Amino acid sequence: MIKNSQLERLGLFDAKVPRYTSYPTAPHFKNDVTPELFGAWLDAVPAGSSVSLYVHVPFCRRLCWFCACRTQGTQSDAPVAAYLETLKAEIALLAARLPEGVTLSRLHWGGGTPTLLSAAMMQELAETILSVLPMGPGAEFSVEIDPNEIDEARLDALSGAGMNRASIGVQDFDDRIQQTIGRIQSYDRTRDVVEMIRDRAIGSLNADILYGLPHQTKARMTESVQKLLSLNPDRVALYGYAHVPWMAKRQQLIPSDALPTPQQRLDLYDTARRLFLWDNYAEIGIDHFATRDDGLSHALQAGRLRRNFQGYTDDQSDVLIGIGASSISRFPQGYAQNAPATSAHTAAIRNGEFSTARGHQFKEEDKLRGRLIEALMCDFRISAAEILAEFDITAADLQAMFNDAKTAFDGLLQVSEEGLSIPPEARSLTRMVARRFDAYDLSKAGHSSAI
Repeated sequence: MIKNSQLERLGLFDAKVPRYTSYPTAPHFKNDVTPELFGAWLDAVPAGSSVSLYVHVPFCRRLCWFCACRTQGTQSDAPVAAYLETLKAEIALLAARLPEGVTLSRLHWGGGTPTLLSAAMMQELAETILSVLPMGPGAEFSVEIDPNEIDEARLDALSGAGMNRASIGVQDFDDRIQQTIGRIQSYDRTRDVVEMIRDRAIGSLNADILYGLPHQTKARMTESVQKLLSLNPDRVALYGYAHVPWMAKRQQLIPSDALPTPQQRLDLYDTARRLFLWDNYAEIGIDHFATRDDGLSHALQAGRLRRNFQGYTDDQSDVLIGIGASSISRFPQGYAQNAPATSAHTAAIRNGEFSTARGHQFKEEDKLRGRLIEALMCDFRISAAEILAEFDITAADLQAMFNDAKTAFDGLLQVSEEGLSIPPEARSLTRMVARRFDAYDLSKAGHSSAI
């Protein structure tokens, strides 16, 4: 077992590193990816293939103080209705460029609060999407559901449209913590919504919970996790709260002196982790847990676990198309991000153009390093045989990269001719190990804590 003194010497408690849901990460995107290039990448999608589609709805009734997502508050349905028309127009633009026979492997509505849409709006949006991109065999349709912003009619609309995976945000059930982060959501209300979801035979339930929140203690963490476990989620994301008030101004409302120390954050994570493992959840990567029959567990066992902007996934599609303001698409050729401001995105779409504002065109080195990082984040190991077969790198150069990482972490990593692996006792260092394979300058990106 690694001692805290060694973790401190290695810099775990001070490090600021990416979450590596992409490579390179979004701060390194440039404006050389244009709407025309995005359209060309759409043209190149193989006919009859499957793609994933992410729909971003940036509106919320209230702006939670802890959240660093691109969102905007509204008390009126008028902006939401106008945004729906923009989404429909954007889908029409996609339909004009995508080849014949393309189907969906995954459809995800995120935000913001996509359940802010009325039941009629939900039905209209789903019908518009599926008329262009029908669901393929075994496809998943998931929606982020705010328990405070959902009712029977909207759940009926989602269920009728084919939603088969619901995702709810919990954050923490403690009253004091909820008051401090500006997110009031009772356990009773959350339980009632879960029962509504289960009553509609929606097969899978995801949940998010945070560690590292203000006033969080191991006792409070234990109570919140136990309450969450009573809801029997199929999949849980245990995210570390990223306190970045220089990026998310609303986080300035959260008192920094109430935040746990880095050592306390690690203890909170370990407390929650142990509870999930004791309840027989499989550990998925650095921050997910899943029941043994969940798709993530099967993907992990089969070596098919992937990482994308939503975290871990079992989706094998090479193309992820993001629609809506600030959404990011991924193609084999690179990343493309829509204009972040809703007004700019809407203006472009209404003008008959994609709103692509920036992105990144992959170089061969990006693909190599991206795969090295994804393997570490998903499997805690890199297979030398896989990398040598897929990329133009010599065995000597790859081994030198492995040895460099091993040296940087006091020999804790295991290196052999078969590859590199992070032993269980060192997995709290995974994001830092991944950083050793990142060729980009991270000094000015303002990333979150390594734990």
